[in-house]
Amino acid sequence: MFDVGFGEMLVIAVVALIVIGPERLPRVARTLGHLYGRMQRYVNDVKADINKEIELDELRKFRDQFKDAAQSAENSIREEAQRIESEAQAVKADLQAVKTEVEAAAEHKPAETTTAAASAGSTASTTEPAAGSADAATEAAAKGNELADGAAESAAHAVASVTQESARSANPSAGHA
Repeated sequence: MFDVGFGEMLVIAVVALIVIGPERLPRVARTLGHLYGRMQRYVNDVKADINKEIELDELRKFRDQFKDAAQSAENSIREEAQRIESEAQAVKADLQAVKTEVEAAAEHKPAETTTAAASAGSTASTTEPAAGSADAATEAAAKGNELADGAAESAAHAVASVTQESARSANPSAGHA
């Protein structure tokens, strides 16, 4: 702290011996030593406090950056999950519309088949409802609807799990409480 050489310290000691005297010099030197030690501890404490504040400030900045990144990731995940969910709902609506159309077509306009009479040699036609084709179409529409329901449900579960996971990553202490 002070740049004092040996010669300068010797001059100070001789002056102190003359001014203070040989009887009180050891007590004064001891007191000065204690004061000097206290001063060094105080300076070291101030340095340590300053270093801690600098580290805390850096940690706060890092925490804020991490929160911003987590929030950004959460927002992008939510947007993507909402997009997927809306697409699943659109597919479900489309399949529901197809199912409705197929069921309406099966009820109102039964399909007819024509068969040629090969033995008579003429073109005689017979009409028979194609019940098997209407049932197959209804069954296909029902399966399509089940698939759409499953896709919508999967999308909803994905959104919920992603939201929970992003909440845990944004606030780690809440996930362990």
